[in-house]
Amino acid sequence: MHDPGPPRATSVGESVELSPRSPDPDGTYEWTLRDAPAESDARADGEPVRGSDDDDGVLVPGATSRPDAPVVHLRPDAPGTYVLTLDAPDGTHRQRVRAYPDERRPVELRVPAADLPVDDSDVDRVSLMWPHNDRLLARDRPERDGDDWVCPVRVPPGRHGFSFVANDDPGNEHRDAVTVPGPGRPRVSLSTSVVEGDGDAEAVRITADAAAPPDLDGGEESTPDDGDGASGRTAGESPVAVDFLVDDRDAPPETVARIESLAAGDALSIPVSALPDDLAGGVRIHAVPHGDRYGAAETVRIERDRSGAAGVDEAGSLAVRDPHAPPEWADSPTIYEVFVRSFAGDTLPTTFREIERRVPYIESLGVDALWLTPVLASPTEHGYHVTDYYDTASDLGSREAFESLVAACHDAGIRVIFDLVINHTSRDHPAFQMHAAGVDEYADHYRRADSAFDVTDTDWAELADGDMPEYYFNWRRIPNLNFDSPAVREWLLDVVDEWSAVVDGFRADVAWGVPHGFWKEVSDRVPDDFLLLDETLPHDPFYGEGEFDLHYDTSLYETLRSVGAGDAPADALADAFARAEWLGFDDPGLQMRYVENHDEERYLAEYGRGALKAAAATVFALPGAPMVYAGQERGNETYRGPIRWHDGDNDLTDFHRDLAALREREPLLRDGAVDFAGLAADVSVVDGDAERVTAFVRRPDEDDGEHGGDGGASGSNDDSDGDDALLVVVNFAEAPATVTVPDRVETDLFADRAVDTDVAVDSVAVLR
Repeated sequence: MHDPGPPRATSVGESVELSPRSPDPDGTYEWTLRDAPAESDARADGEPVRGSDDDDGVLVPGATSRPDAPVVHLRPDAPGTYVLTLDAPDGTHRQRVRAYPDERRPVELRVPAADLPVDDSDVDRVSLMWPHNDRLLARDRPERDGDDWVCPVRVPPGRHGFSFVANDDPGNEHRDAVTVPGPGRPRVSLSTSVVEGDGDAEAVRITADAAAPPDLDGGEESTPDDGDGASGRTAGESPVAVDFLVDDRDAPPETVARIESLAAGDALSIPVSALPDDLAGGVRIHAVPHGDRYGAAETVRIERDRSGAAGVDEAGSLAVRDPHAPPEWADSPTIYEVFVRSFAGDTLPTTFREIERRVPYIESLGVDALWLTPVLASPTEHGYHVTDYYDTASDLGSREAFESLVAACHDAGIRVIFDLVINHTSRDHPAFQMHAAGVDEYADHYRRADSAFDVTDTDWAELADGDMPEYYFNWRRIPNLNFDSPAVREWLLDVVDEWSAVVDGFRADVAWGVPHGFWKEVSDRVPDDFLLLDETLPHDPFYGEGEFDLHYDTSLYETLRSVGAGDAPADALADAFARAEWLGFDDPGLQMRYVENHDEERYLAEYGRGALKAAAATVFALPGAPMVYAGQERGNETYRGPIRWHDGDNDLTDFHRDLAALREREPLLRDGAVDFAGLAADVSVVDGDAERVTAFVRRPDEDDGEHGGDGGASGSNDDSDGDDALLVVVNFAEAPATVTVPDRVETDLFADRAVDTDVAVDSVAVLR
């Protein structure tokens, strides 16, 4: 089937990429805009989009040399619903896009010239580099205004990191941040039931629990930023509503309209008579929360239970499930990342066999999943410049040796996560070399850009006058693949099929550079028990919209670095945790928490042993998936250097083992809610550095509904935590601290000791 996937939601000014699934490069595809909001200037005249059409309209053809336009980009110019059809080799498919009002607000990015790391007289030009321009240098130019460099922009509310790059050299980067006042994104969770309707017929009831974002700034949008980045981030003023959208793949338009008309507020009740007669593939219902802004959708699938179980008739009873539920094994897994070419130590070259010989050590750490940095053919040590998607790197070993490593991990109860690098290839990949040399078959494989944007002084081979391959940052050795090309999509989907049959999950490198529609197709394509982890910086809830199961928690990571450096108090962890909710993440259990990784300096080297232990304890004591970067537990101070085996820090290793073991023993540390108030507010430091100490409570989640239960932060300041609650106290200082705690606390589970109301905390205490 070449259907284009689920209905999509966006906002005015935000582009949506639309593509056929399982594309046939030799097939013909035509997109036609059938309907648009009355206020839109879109051309809904029934004429299909052509590859030669202008790129300044509402519906824009993808960048290929084809006469048709298999991939298009919708740029809504008015709120409302856009209806499109895709004529594909297997028939005509309907696609709807719901556009919400423009969320962008004007703001001025301003940096004093004196803050740039280059003498003012030597600055010839400046580039803006940030997520909102895909880190493409030389596209957006700040201009000089007196003693400052200034760039006016329009972006949604929130705290946005950006860089001004002097002379287009990332080595001359000045990092800064701007806070745009306004509300966060709403969140939604769904609960479902099958009930008896009129005449004892079955009906499905879907109830949406839509939540406004937390207020991180007391509701005062105009409060000046006090330097912590929290200013202006509010809950908003509009009530949160929900739009229920029936998936156009599952029912004809008249049935879709009939079901959607049954919505009443936050609930949708569907009698069996309103459902399609054929439920072989189920009917998917998407719920989009919206108020001042819109949020990520949640989905349920209504289907027939034809399991043959007792009491189920031949037609099957109605059942409802979450089609995007993470695999059961990935419920709060502990992840261990290995930088493959340094894991064997400082004398032996690392191979798959050498890693396999050390699986008992990995098992001893109590981890559930092993994430390996790229293992495919590459000319680089880090492996992120792939030259062959179907062959392992020769220095690491054969494919058979890799599969032997995977089998050894499985025997130890450890899943394997494969680093999937499909945003780009090495420029030494044959596909790029043939693209650059003008081979027609590869003409559309890579994105092209105006060579005026080149910041690397490379003498690029031109395919058209004055063009060059597109790349992010100054990554001239890894050109971006072109997902507007059906041939590229077919190729990379085949790569997904190839390796998803071997491993248990993908960590998607530069996930933010690949279109959402492609990730949605990948999610539907991989096995049901397969994990998808995104590298999206900063983390973005829309990558959890039927795409990824786990997300990098960049909010907590950045705050842990600030606390370690002494730039923020330990209590800033509460704001970092709440920020994920403000961004629109519903379930905190779907965040990967980490202290360091292969792209960052070692926390130990930057901030010391005491701070590292507190930071590690924090990620293990919060909901989600704690990640340990190999060497973190051995006392490594070089971020990609060989693991310290003979001279490692065994006490630090045991500390990490103990964290994993306690998390395994105590379900509340994996699945409970988090409260930075309640009992935590009663903790006070009587000896030590109070700025380096914080506390939070893990308590039973009050909402354990089928699709509900956000496990989120609570603002309560009462005694409702209960006897089952755990009080976690972390101390980032090198010296121990003494804290007073409520007299109901009796035991430190981490240290396995009895305590009274005065508790000495080295790095962490987990109190009951």
